[in-house]
Amino acid sequence: MTKAEQARNLAWRLKILKWAQGEPRQVARACRHFGISRTAFYRWKRRFEAHGEAGLADRPRTPHRSPRATSREVVSKILYLRQRYHFGPGRISDYLKRFHQVAIARSSVHRILGKHGMSRLPANQKHQPHHKRWQRYEKPQPGHRLQMDVKFLERIPGTGKRLYQFTAIDDCTRIRVLKVYDACNQRTAIRFLDEVRQRLPFRILVLQTDNGAEFQSQFHWHAEAQDIRHVYIRPRTPRLNGKVERSHRVDDQEFYQLLDRQGISDDIHLFNQKLREWEDYYNYHRPHGALDGLTPYERLLEKTRAGVSQGS
Repeated sequence: MTKAEQARNLAWRLKILKWAQGEPRQVARACRHFGISRTAFYRWKRRFEAHGEAGLADRPRTPHRSPRATSREVVSKILYLRQRYHFGPGRISDYLKRFHQVAIARSSVHRILGKHGMSRLPANQKHQPHHKRWQRYEKPQPGHRLQMDVKFLERIPGTGKRLYQFTAIDDCTRIRVLKVYDACNQRTAIRFLDEVRQRLPFRILVLQTDNGAEFQSQFHWHAEAQDIRHVYIRPRTPRLNGKVERSHRVDDQEFYQLLDRQGISDDIHLFNQKLREWEDYYNYHRPHGALDGLTPYERLLEKTRAGVSQGS
């Protein structure tokens, strides 16, 4: 582990200790928020009280090392991905294999996270119990069904204005198109649909939305005029638009919580530039758990090649 990585780990642990100062209940909240165990928290606390900031540094291990032991470099990458992006063991394993040519089993990642007191996911990352989940489905071909929704963003400080993220996601490939607007109405929804049609490399057959005011008759007939069948989900059943809803949670966890909004919230053009960078990363580089570690673009290529081979 390099000096910079050691300093980053030390600063992160110090931040957790300071965050949990005060009443005892803050400790439990801190552990849930940062995804660490209480055992690790109190171990760091004892070291800090005894030795100050120096006590938070990782202590050297025994010199006897197994030839199959995970290298310090790989361990530091695992810890970084957990701290920065809250990736789970499976996502970390896929990421290291894809971008660093490091083959490491999910169980090994889980063991390393547990060893460093980071085996617990933050509260907002935990899965629901199995009996509360809904069965996953997907269309067999790109464009067979597109889900569209609007994400309400925080108000711009000092202005009272609000921005709206329009999102479209292909049911089959999970390819997405994102755009931020300063209005949420049917005219804006029509503009977004036209942009989606231009940017997707396949034809849209069915478009699925909720019953929001921005998706009513004017929008509906515009979609139908483009030879796109527009269907509504049942009222008060957001799970039927589950893929786009889930993608909005990913936006919160992997984009918005890491985004420095200073200076861009009131510049919609710059905001959309940042959002487009995130969209490109999501579509072309980010392994998707529901696609067995493929990116959405790789799934599109897979489906395209399969269609060509069947037609020949």
